[in-house]
Amino acid sequence: MKNIIVINSDKMGSGDDDLGHKLMGAFLKKLWARRESPELVILYNSGVRLLSKENGYMDVMHGLDEKGVEIIACGTCIDAYDMRASMTTGRISNMEEIVDIMMKAKKVITI
Repeated sequence: MKNIIVINSDKMGSGDDDLGHKLMGAFLKKLWARRESPELVILYNSGVRLLSKENGYMDVMHGLDEKGVEIIACGTCIDAYDMRASMTTGRISNMEEIVDIMMKAKKVITI
């Protein structure tokens, strides 16, 4: 595995939450628009909320999926946010697989 992106929050940075959501949206849209894509995006903690319709990023997440970017979400986190029934893209994984993927990746970028 070459490059993976790990997203651990539904906002980018700390401080103003509204600004953090806007920054995350901009990041995801720019990632989607790139010709080069990561092989995989891992979502954990509140990052799994990016797979929620309420967050407003479903078009981007579906677009990344359609480009061939595998999206996996931490199952414990999905359950903590009660999102299992509402996921429309990506797949649920566990920490064992997440650790394995991160250890085998050439580059891990954490957002």
